[in-house]
Amino acid sequence: MRFVKLISTGLGAALVTSLLFAKDVYTPFFIDHVTADSTKKDSVTYEKFKDLPLKPARKIKLVTTEGTWTSLDISPDGKTIAFDMMGDIFTMPATGGVATQLTKGLPIETHPRFSPDGKRILFTSDRSGSDNLWSIDMEKQDTLQLTKETNMDFPSAAWTPDGEYIVYAKGRRIPKIFMIHKNGGGGTQLVEGPPNMKTIDPAVSADGRYVYYSMRNGSWNYNAQLPQYEIGVYDRENAKLNTITSRYGSAFTPVLSKDGKWMVYGTRFEDKTGLVIRNLANGDEKWLAYPVQRDEQESIAPMGVLPGMCFTPDSKALLASYGGKIHSIPVNGSAATEIPFSVNADLELGEKLEFKYPVSDTSHALANQIRDAVPSPDGKMLALTILNRLYIMDYPNGSPKRVTTNNFIEAQPTWSPDGKSLVFTSWSAGVSNLYKADVAGKAKPIVLNKTAGLFQFPVFNKAGDRIVFVKSSLQNFKDAIGPRYNDSEDDLCWMPATGGAITTIDRLGNRFNPHFGKETERIYLNNSAGNLISIKWDGTDEKIHAKITGIITYGTSIAYSKGKPVLNDCLLQETDETDAKENQGLPTIASATGQAFLNNPVLHQEVFGPYSIVIRCKDKNEMIEVAKNLEGQLTATLMATENDIRNNDEFVEAVKNICGRFILNNVPTGVEV
Repeated sequence: MRFVKLISTGLGAALVTSLLFAKDVYTPFFIDHVTADSTKKDSVTYEKFKDLPLKPARKIKLVTTEGTWTSLDISPDGKTIAFDMMGDIFTMPATGGVATQLTKGLPIETHPRFSPDGKRILFTSDRSGSDNLWSIDMEKQDTLQLTKETNMDFPSAAWTPDGEYIVYAKGRRIPKIFMIHKNGGGGTQLVEGPPNMKTIDPAVSADGRYVYYSMRNGSWNYNAQLPQYEIGVYDRENAKLNTITSRYGSAFTPVLSKDGKWMVYGTRFEDKTGLVIRNLANGDEKWLAYPVQRDEQESIAPMGVLPGMCFTPDSKALLASYGGKIHSIPVNGSAATEIPFSVNADLELGEKLEFKYPVSDTSHALANQIRDAVPSPDGKMLALTILNRLYIMDYPNGSPKRVTTNNFIEAQPTWSPDGKSLVFTSWSAGVSNLYKADVAGKAKPIVLNKTAGLFQFPVFNKAGDRIVFVKSSLQNFKDAIGPRYNDSEDDLCWMPATGGAITTIDRLGNRFNPHFGKETERIYLNNSAGNLISIKWDGTDEKIHAKITGIITYGTSIAYSKGKPVLNDCLLQETDETDAKENQGLPTIASATGQAFLNNPVLHQEVFGPYSIVIRCKDKNEMIEVAKNLEGQLTATLMATENDIRNNDEFVEAVKNICGRFILNNVPTGVEV
């Protein structure tokens, strides 16, 4: 539908049943009403759908000769091309021209596929309130709903050559390949394989025996490394599976020629995606088109890894969309030609979400965030940065005023012990410096460093005659491709407070936050192990002064007592009664009956820490009901045998439907959120 789904995810407690899994869920929130219309009642003529409660409130004109992520197909007689755009299906002459709008309204409708006799077009639509397969009779213009799911995705579908059946991908995060009769029905699963094997983009061979598809392990993953997908084949005669590619850049979205000689699929080479053509008789391959458009390997690919493509009826060319246009790409390697199209249509939309915020036209603006706030030694002033500029103010009720007139980033100020000057770091046009500024403004700020580098975390020693800081490789910082850089070569250094030569104290390593205590001969730091340490000025004699342990952060501990979660009345303690030290958490397992879990919504909430609940269900139906009531998680882990999976398919589907990531017989890795 053309409205926004807001998704909330979280990490939380594990749930253990007779099949073990960690409960992680995404919860959609929907706007359940349409606000008052500014136009007269029913003044907009719109398409009505039996099961669709939403009503269009306005129309916009769509006039274009380009499209993005356009799936297409050509009729068996080679005269008509069907394609999707902006959630509607269009047709046009195969030679190009003005497109005719075939479907319209609020539903999102994609992936048109002509039946082998050319009389019907198969497509996906959410006009029933959820994605399903539909077909439209090209003569009668009536539609037929083939599937009746309420919470499934249908990435793509294809006809069998005899036109009697439809092969399609269905599922949530882990779609599988199914087959259904042309007139609808319950459908049957074709490709099973491992439960964690995702199969989408089905294509049926010219003889109807083989089903080709894109396959991968799992739905998607963070920081994806190639390959992600390969091409799989299912033999309908013996139900055997086979993987027929092994490309580093992945292989996906197979397309088969009508004569059975060719297969085209997408793959990535270096930073771009192209199309490879394979001779199915001898296996020879070559590039057909490169580059085309970006693929969807890094996402869950809800509409396929590439848009739908097709061969012409004579198998001499592939039709594909990329670069905003539709192209005919000859199999013989000659140049591709554009098939021009133009769309002039009305798009029906829901209520316009428009919020008007007044912006006052004043000389000053209120800053909502400050950084690097540091009080002066006497506590009467505050140094801080606002919008990357350094300010000072009387504390607590003064007005901030600029320290310099610099027009570059100023950060991490530190006070001299006498409170008369500030040292801060800067960044401008690839150059970093340490600056010293007179608080009274009587002297112009000076650059302290004489050599290049990235300077961070400056601090005065107690005597005020030295400045300790972290010096990093400027080149490493410039070369960084993300928000972090390679800090393995960072040095802890000092220089005279008046500037000059830099003395290296030691390689920084896993230490940070240089500061001083009462001693003048030692520099204090923290390290990644949670220790407070100190070293001498020459970097030797490292000592540990304090060590912070435990996993319970401030705020979380209020839900804990003596290191363990405060148990609900309906929970039984499964672990021993050993108490933890302050700010530590102990692994805890509790249990409850399935009915107690269902009756107590508090147990559905997240608990952060080493905590699990064992839910003891009286039967399979109660176990399914428990799975359906889980909330607010990202990952579900299922520990089960193949027989468990086969005998509990409804439970497995319930688990898949309430999680963002499904893992079988393994444990999830930590995710930084």
